[in-house]
Amino acid sequence: MGVTVEDVVARAKEDGVRLVRFLYCDPSGVIRGKNVHVERLAARMRGGVGLTRAQNAINMLEQFVPIAGMEPVGEIRIVPDPDTYSRLDWVPRTASLLCDQLGHDWTDWGGCPRSFLKRAIAAAAGEGIRVMAAFENEFYLAEEVDGTVRPYGDGPVYSSAGMDRVADVIDDIVSALEAQGLEVEQAINEYGPGQQEIAIRYADALRAADNQLKFRDTVRGVAEVEHDLIASFAAKPFADGVGSGAHVHFSLWSSDGAENLLYDPDAGERLLSPVGRHFVAGVLDHLPALVALTCPSFNSYERLQPRAWAGSTVSWGLDNRECSVRVASPFRGREMESTNIELKACDPTCNPYLALGGLILAGLDGIRRGIEPPEPAAKDPSWMTPEEQHRSGVRPLPSSLREALANLQADPVLFPALGDLLGRGLVAVRTAELEAFEAMSPDEARRAHLRVF
Repeated sequence: MGVTVEDVVARAKEDGVRLVRFLYCDPSGVIRGKNVHVERLAARMRGGVGLTRAQNAINMLEQFVPIAGMEPVGEIRIVPDPDTYSRLDWVPRTASLLCDQLGHDWTDWGGCPRSFLKRAIAAAAGEGIRVMAAFENEFYLAEEVDGTVRPYGDGPVYSSAGMDRVADVIDDIVSALEAQGLEVEQAINEYGPGQQEIAIRYADALRAADNQLKFRDTVRGVAEVEHDLIASFAAKPFADGVGSGAHVHFSLWSSDGAENLLYDPDAGERLLSPVGRHFVAGVLDHLPALVALTCPSFNSYERLQPRAWAGSTVSWGLDNRECSVRVASPFRGREMESTNIELKACDPTCNPYLALGGLILAGLDGIRRGIEPPEPAAKDPSWMTPEEQHRSGVRPLPSSLREALANLQADPVLFPALGDLLGRGLVAVRTAELEAFEAMSPDEARRAHLRVF
């Protein structure tokens, strides 16, 4: 038996909580929600909290986008998952719960990203596959001085000096993550000035997406409330700094969790099991459309460039960090457990439920069709000869959000899987954003993304 409503209420009162945030992630990737008083928590957990259907038609610029089915008429309910309860250390007497968006019949109303991921997980389970995943986030710490936002705590990449300059901030972030049950595996200072990376341990696909919301909220909250800093998850917040990714590490396991289905001890040189190869082939086949979900913001395409370690091409390779799909080298003595694949063409502005759900469905399509990936790229795709690129199936990914959205709408697997309302709503919200950003200067667009994410 899982965590019950009564368990959550008792835990909240034991924690001295007064307000509980019912949180969700909207199609534009913004984390939103409503506060519920602890004395009303049990009733609201059972009955949900009202939310106008129009709320999912609000884009990241707080513009209302006219979408049929998402008008300000009628309500849905945000309904919390009891397993996601967390006390929030950086704000007084507050906890959070992550929510589904449901209709009055207690099913997906057609616009719930978390329900989309649940459908993808169910599809994988139907193939005897349990997906495990983790988002590996890069982000910038910054400070505002005399109206100008500049990176904070710069130091040489991976250096002890760089670690020292942000040690107090990172320690508080790690502490707040641990308090919520997230296992931090490593924390480093990255290449950009003020850029950091924190990796957390993998979990089942739904929990991995939930953890991504908790991670983003915690890093932003601790930096802002406790240190008066900005933590930005924008894909490219500074013109002269490298971009930030949210690389998805994933593996495929048997239903009982006993066997990593990617691992084949007889495959040699990490060429993966047949199931793993089919999954990779499916991801590569759908990647020009999938990036509309994994690199979904206007700013994402400033990052998605060659020689930026961002995976700007349809390509795969063995420990090749310029490929969009990387087969990570396993660790000695833990080969079966640690065999995993990394999707580099993903950034932290994504809605993790949409990104991970799309990734799963793309890979499953490859398994169902039994398709094979091309020859893995042995070097940076931009350094390969045309003949080498042809053998490895290398081709550019979309160079703009507009192109990615067009690919998504044309994709025969991903777009229908979103469902009519979520698919139309997502395209409309993102199109309104890109039209607004196209009317801005590049600096104005970057500043807007830096502040929102």
